[in-house]
Amino acid sequence: MEFDISWILLGFPAAFVLGWLASRFDLRQIRRENRSAPKAYFKGLNFLLNEQQDKAIDAFIEAVQNDPDTAELHFALGNLFRRRGEYSRAVRVHEHLLQRADIAKAERDRAQHALALDFLKAGLLDRAEDALARLDDTPYENEARLSRLAIYERAHDWPQAVQIARQMQSNSQGDYSVRIAHYLCEQALAQQAQGKLDAARALLHEAQSEAPRAPRPRIELAQLQHKNGESAPALSTLLELAAVSPSSTPLVAPLMVELAKTDDRKAEVRNLLRANYGSDPSLDVMQSLVQMDELGMVPAAIPPLGREWYLEHLAHEPSLVAAGRWLAQETLSHEEHHPAIQRALDTAAKPLTRYRCAACGFEARQHFWQCPGCQSWDSYPPRRVEEQ
Repeated sequence: MEFDISWILLGFPAAFVLGWLASRFDLRQIRRENRSAPKAYFKGLNFLLNEQQDKAIDAFIEAVQNDPDTAELHFALGNLFRRRGEYSRAVRVHEHLLQRADIAKAERDRAQHALALDFLKAGLLDRAEDALARLDDTPYENEARLSRLAIYERAHDWPQAVQIARQMQSNSQGDYSVRIAHYLCEQALAQQAQGKLDAARALLHEAQSEAPRAPRPRIELAQLQHKNGESAPALSTLLELAAVSPSSTPLVAPLMVELAKTDDRKAEVRNLLRANYGSDPSLDVMQSLVQMDELGMVPAAIPPLGREWYLEHLAHEPSLVAAGRWLAQETLSHEEHHPAIQRALDTAAKPLTRYRCAACGFEARQHFWQCPGCQSWDSYPPRRVEEQ
């Protein structure tokens, strides 16, 4: 059979035309798809920048429908749902991402982290804890552990808090020794409430070893010893505290005076309080010195100042509290007006005797180791509002 070369000459142009038509069709299709998804995406971004979150969500949903395989759009949509408080919808978006088998490990870790944030914001702490635990050995591990620590603090799960804090410390995420000491003290208080004094004492000694210069373990131990009738050991504990943490002396000065009443170390206690007051004047230390002088807890060779301590304090500090306490037992020329003046002074001075959180400003009549307002640890200085 004779081969006709004319067919080849006719086939080349035909193949070229068909290829050209196919490429144009594919390019139009790609351009159409690329225009539809970005257009919806940028529309959503524009709404978001204009704080029109409802319209932004609608635009992102449209973008996801046009390109369901784009993980970035899912993350944007999930974050929007979370910001609006629609946590169940945010959870569904991020769970859908986790169920996909075609996403990379980095995106899967990101989706797991986003899911944990959804549960945290929704207050579902159990589910949040489980989701955060799955982030071990991921780039989000440190952040997840910090969130788990906050959960354990909120739930008062102090043993778990100790465990996770030690993991963070061993992982060079910071020094958590003082925080661990607080957790151990909280456990000790719980044991003490159940009458398990030996267990409480052991926890306080462990806390003291964990953070030797932290004031709380010694304060809690001294209070436990005092309640158990161990006055001499309790006073020794407080004297140790004054040596390692002089700034915390105002918190324990009244207890030191109470313990010194039945101990032969009255002079030692008074000298310590006098030296502490001389280096850093404090209302609580001053009041304790006044009490010791009025009770005759002063060595014979030292003339007691008594209420003159108030005037001594006023000479260095313009204190309304000290002025009111000094005036309380003074005789005025118009004695009939004394009660009214004293009430006015006491009312004005009362807010000044509170403690104030340095982190959030929350004020309280008693000193807290953890602020009830912002949950910060050691944010209450051992000084009254007037002294800050």
